[in-house]
Amino acid sequence: MREQAGLESTAEARAWWETRTFVAVLMLLSTVPLLYPANPPLVDLFGHLGRYRVQLDLGTSQMLQRYYDYDWAPIGNLGVDLLVQLLGPILGLELAVKLIVLSIPPMTVAGFLWVAREVHHRLPPTSLFALLFVYNHPFHFGFVNFALSMALAFLAFGLWLRLGRLGRLKLRAILFVPISFVLFFAHAFGWGSLGLLAFSAEAVRQHDSGRGWFRSAVLAALHASVMALPLLVMFAWRAGTQGDLTRNWFEWDLKWEWVYSAVRDRWRTFDIATVAVIPLLLLFALFHPRLALSRNLLFSAIVLIACFILLPWTMFGSAYADMRLAPYMIALVPLAMRFRAETHLPTARVIAIVGLALVLVRFGATTASMALAARDQQAKLEALDHVPRGARVASLVGRDCRREWELPRNSHLPGMVITRREGLANDQWAIEGTNLLTVRYPPAGIFQRDPSQMVFPNYCGRLPWARWTIDTALKAIPRDAIDYVWLIDAPPHDPELTRDMKLVWKGPGSMLYHVRQP
Repeated sequence: MREQAGLESTAEARAWWETRTFVAVLMLLSTVPLLYPANPPLVDLFGHLGRYRVQLDLGTSQMLQRYYDYDWAPIGNLGVDLLVQLLGPILGLELAVKLIVLSIPPMTVAGFLWVAREVHHRLPPTSLFALLFVYNHPFHFGFVNFALSMALAFLAFGLWLRLGRLGRLKLRAILFVPISFVLFFAHAFGWGSLGLLAFSAEAVRQHDSGRGWFRSAVLAALHASVMALPLLVMFAWRAGTQGDLTRNWFEWDLKWEWVYSAVRDRWRTFDIATVAVIPLLLLFALFHPRLALSRNLLFSAIVLIACFILLPWTMFGSAYADMRLAPYMIALVPLAMRFRAETHLPTARVIAIVGLALVLVRFGATTASMALAARDQQAKLEALDHVPRGARVASLVGRDCRREWELPRNSHLPGMVITRREGLANDQWAIEGTNLLTVRYPPAGIFQRDPSQMVFPNYCGRLPWARWTIDTALKAIPRDAIDYVWLIDAPPHDPELTRDMKLVWKGPGSMLYHVRQP
């Protein structure tokens, strides 16, 4: 039996939340939090910016050539990298990255709402609640290739649903071969998520046409198999990789944390309350006589939940694998909600007004949070005005050994040493098979790579995960291989350890020392 959704005539006037103008306004509003910051203040993005600088200028910069190598490879983690290669020489690196990242939220909004429109044949007001997850934990963490791929995945899922609804199955099969490669090279997780979403939706479509669930699943797998060719690239990519590719399976405490912190940013109570809106909305929908859940998107949510449960913490050497999926599987819940038959306008208006109000509050709070972080970072980045080009800089960024809710947005600020000064920075990742950049400056020792830049207060030194304290790091700095030491939000340290250095600049939460060569 086909789902009864959107029974109103297409000639009927749409409510204000269903108009294209309103959707366009929502897309524009989603860009507001990122308009003010010169660089989006996302945790890992500053490390990526350093890599992008090497990617663009290694061939012409002798200073970069002293410290880095860069080797292109066909890996499933290149979305923003490829766009930077295209736009960076035209717009300049920092502006290009800002515009690329700025495009991700509106694409995510469009993807969410298109999926709801295709499944329900109109936009239920409940779909607005999914937009609470546009600025989510992985996005704030700076997983920009992943976030870009997920935005593209939902847009592609909307197209998959539309072509299936129109019966254009042959065209869909042809189009989704190249689409699958675009998604894979943006980020393998986006490609995998699209495959799961497409399979689940096609299984429901096949079942609605009168087939049993087993046969529907087999046929759905066959339809989704047009997106399987990137597997060949993935096998070649991972074949030569050594080391521990997956670890920390079924960490239930962490998985629960990823759920309630799906939009983690700065204010714990506010962020958790945002996530709590969805189970409350679900209870309202389950008990309200006029509301129902689409089996199509409900099945998609169940498939993503199963994947979230099965994913380890580390996948292919990248951490937070399961965390990344949490906000998108939660967003599918409000997207699945609809009215059982005709839309009851009084109820719909109330839901739409509440949903829009919450979205505006969320976007407003995110705007304030981004502005606070950007002003703090801009003040600290003034230190780079006192660093000569090509300098070797060991940065030490303070971290607390207690679990903090506010994201450590300055963890990779040292990457701007590469971006703006073409120098040596100690925040670049060394993950085999994932990073195209390698640091080749052995005299720096441990200060060649992440996480040497993150230091803990001295009183945390007894904890096994916090032994890299500020004093330990200052003692370990090779004075003959480092020109400057940049302290960012650093905890108190023994002043004797900087007595052989000259303080050349001091700002809010930031100090720059010049190392006197032995």
